[in-house]
Amino acid sequence: QVQLVESGGGLVQPGGSLRLSCAASTNIFYNYDMAWYRQAPGKQRELVATITTGGTTNYADSVKGRFTISRDNAKNTVSLQMNSLKPEDTAVYYCNAKLVVVATILRNYWGQGTQVTVSS
Repeated sequence: QVQLVESGGGLVQPGGSLRLSCAASTNIFYNYDMAWYRQAPGKQRELVATITTGGTTNYADSVKGRFTISRDNAKNTVSLQMNSLKPEDTAVYYCNAKLVVVATILRNYWGQGTQVTVSS
């Protein structure tokens, strides 16, 4: 079982920045594809950004150019730098870890989530 603990959420004004972090309790963190999802009230959970074991990143169109996902395998952490925040970015943000072998998801873990509110 892998524990994922998010931090860094909070209240920010439109145009501001926040940095989310997720710490994973595994000594094979480098084997996991990592991602950030978010869920706004009344909406389905949506994928925000992913980073593979090899460092390849992908972003939802709505956050491209504003958000940056990164990982530190030495510290077992994944981060999401969010700039130029908009009210529509308001959501609970979840960290996700997947262990994928030969295109099969062997393990799939979620954090508890951290609230991000963008409001003036």
